[in-house]
Formats: sequence, structure tokens, C-alpha cells
Amino acid sequence: MKKKIAIQGFEGSFHQVAAQQFFGDAEVICCSTFREVVKIAADKKESDGGVMAIENSIAGSILPNYNLLQKSNLKIIGEVYLQIKQNLLVNPGIKLGDIREVHSHPMALLQCIEYLEKYNWKLIETEDTALSAKHIHQHRSKHIAAIASRLAADLFQLDIIASNIHTLKNNYTRFLVLQHADKVKQIDNADKASLIFNTDHSKGSLAKVLTKIADGDINLSKLQSMPIPGSDWKYSFHADLEFETIDQFNKVIKNIKPLTEDLKVYGIYKNGR
Repeated sequence: MKKKIAIQGFEGSFHQVAAQQFFGDAEVICCSTFREVVKIAADKKESDGGVMAIENSIAGSILPNYNLLQKSNLKIIGEVYLQIKQNLLVNPGIKLGDIREVHSHPMALLQCIEYLEKYNWKLIETEDTALSAKHIHQHRSKHIAAIASRLAADLFQLDIIASNIHTLKNNYTRFLVLQHADKVKQIDNADKASLIFNTDHSKGSLAKVLTKIADGDINLSKLQSMPIPGSDWKYSFHADLEFETIDQFNKVIKNIKPLTEDLKVYGIYKNGR
């Protein structure tokens, strides 16, 4: 039986590509917002989990998604690092000379601007890359192309008239794979964990935590500060830790607990790189 996974965006989106990369041939539940993804992923009757983008190698972290995760009853069970490859899609038989407009999400257009500037095409911003592909398929457009994933081309029977047209080739998005806390099972050979904590904001309090992590021979692969809503300029810290054994991780958690407040482990999982 296929797993039902909540994603942000439409069929053919990069979220679906990430979901398939982790779960295989999963059924996706398309959501218009990340908040909806978290809500549906947290409903055990409605889904088997969710996939949510958390950072991009060019644009950086998606801070609101950390807050959504913090308030949820979801745990991280894995991650996917997906190289974002943009392609120019058209209906079968359409040639470059036929194109008058290119439709896609503003970020995708920007990612491909060096290629697009070679042509005198009108660029139309839309809400989603995959939705743009679906629209030119549905309307049998003869003069409109879309920028989207290879999966979108396959789903909507479109031709890839130009592949990998993005300017920066080293463009990756990191997706978190989420599941309701009640469903999570221990993951064998886990070597990465995500957690959030506060400090008492006294002088050197964060440095003491980081020293304990380093002393435990654990790699701090990410440290992200986030304002605590409603506080007077206080911050919480999201940390990704990479380790060799779970005992090593547990020892570090034990050592930093006295130095932190509201420490919460989001998940212990396998490194997606």
C-alpha cells in the first residue's frame, strides 16, 4: 500500500521529487502552504507524514518552517538533499522559435535568468513551477513554455526543449521528512540529529553549550538562531549534530541539558548527504 505524504505545492513539484526519492512511489497530498503540510502530516488518519523544505544552498534557511516544526507534534525521520534542476518545457512539437512567453515561479525565473535573457520572451510569474507546466498542457499552448522539473514534464506529457537551464549548478534544497511522534520508530545506524534549545542569555552561555558539543567530538553542521515570539529580544537555537554512535549523541545531550532551557530533540535520523 502506497504511503500518503503531504507536500507543499502541486504534482510535479520539487517537493514531490523529494518525497519519491525518500519513500519511493508514494501518493502525495498537495498543500498550498507549509502550515497545511504540518497540519496534515500531523493527522495520523489523513497521512503517513510529510516532506517540507527547510533550507536552500543559495537562498538560506526558511525560518518560519522552524517555528511550524517547533509547535507541532512531528518528528524528523530523515532528510533529502535535492539538486534543483530547472528545465524548459513545451507541448510536443513546439520549437524554440514558437515560444513567446515563459511561465514559472519567480524564483525559478530568477534562477534561469542568464539563459532567458538570450531570448526576447515575455516572463510571466506564477505561484508554482509544476502548476505552470500543468497549465500549458491543459491549454495545449503553442506559444508558451514553462520552467519546471523533469517529473512535471513526465506527468504532463511535455517535451524538455532545453534541460538544466539554471545559472548556478550547485543549487540544493534540503527537505525534512516528518512523521507523527507516535509513529516514529528507532532508526538503525542513525548519525544525525536536530534539536532546539534556549540559553539563559548570560554572558558566554551559548559558548559553553558549543564547547560541550565539541568536547563530545560531535560535528555541529548547522546552528540557526531564531527570535522567540513575544520575548524581549531573546533567541532560541536550532542545531544539527552529526555523530558516529547514538551513545556519543546521548552523552552530549546529557552534558548540555544543565546549560540549556526547553531543549527538544526534533529527530534522530540518517544523514541525507
